Amino acid sequence: MNTLDKLNIGDKIKVKNIERDSAVRRKLLDMGITPGVEIEVTGKAPMGDPLEVLVRGYKLTLRKNEAKVISGE
Repeated sequence: MNTLDKLNIGDKIKVKNIERDSAVRRKLLDMGITPGVEIEVTGKAPMGDPLEVLVRGYKLTLRKNEAKVISGE
């Protein structure tokens, strides 16, 4: 399993888990990032934070600490 923060531009991941103890878990679920959904990394800032992802047909910008709690394959 990989975490979203380790992917490169163009990579896709199917969400398997969002850490239960994460402070941003509820926020991510409300934004449509749920287990089973596919996420594609569409852009990254020069230093890698934040990163832009495509999820459910819309683009979303996530901080690296938020992307770190999303894992999948």
